[in-house]
Amino acid sequence: MKRHAAILAVLALSGCNTFQKLSEIGRPPAMTASADPTLDPKWRPVTMPMPHVEAAPREPASLWRTGSRAFFKDQRAAQVGDIVTILVNTADTADVENASVESRTGTESMGLPNLLGLEAALPKLLGKAVSPSALVNANSSNASNGTGTIKRNETVVLRLAGVVTQVLPNGNLVVAARQEMRVNSELRELQVSGVIRPQDIASDNTVPHDRMAEARISYGGRGQLTDIQTPRYGQQALDVLLPF
Repeated sequence: MKRHAAILAVLALSGCNTFQKLSEIGRPPAMTASADPTLDPKWRPVTMPMPHVEAAPREPASLWRTGSRAFFKDQRAAQVGDIVTILVNTADTADVENASVESRTGTESMGLPNLLGLEAALPKLLGKAVSPSALVNANSSNASNGTGTIKRNETVVLRLAGVVTQVLPNGNLVVAARQEMRVNSELRELQVSGVIRPQDIASDNTVPHDRMAEARISYGGRGQLTDIQTPRYGQQALDVLLPF
């Protein structure tokens, strides 16, 4: 039953995607309406280890407010609903090369020249071609050579605004950013989410992605070009199921 349910779920999902693609024939992909990211069914509040809350000392005669970074109002994001710009600039390079050589040879030989005179009965039982002195003679040889090379060079530069969705008890901010850009019949989707410290927000209300904890960065899209570059569902299923 579980296997049938999984197959039906895959068919239903592929059917929904197929109907969506059929509905977009002759026109570009539809863009998602702007909405509160916390209303997404997949959204979940973030919980992080928190230090003990300590009351800030009061200083009535002081002009400085605890936690403030200026005498005037701070324009940087600090509350739920505030906007902060996230700067993504990654340049990943990987160069891995592996080589392995394996060789093995084995030879086995076993006979029964004499065994209380019973060796004379073996040709009668197994045939005249059987020689008691060479009952088993086996040899094997195995050799394998393997090489692997991985070369990757990826560069992603993004700049998009996000919304503060949570203020954690220690003051850290949970940020979610989504952006869609449509060019002709191709829709590009950008998504960034993570946890940032208010101290890492620059004076221009920007924060680099390497100062973001639990960062999730997604850059993809859908449209005619993506459909051409993506293998069909049947081919993907065969790639997973076939053992050779």
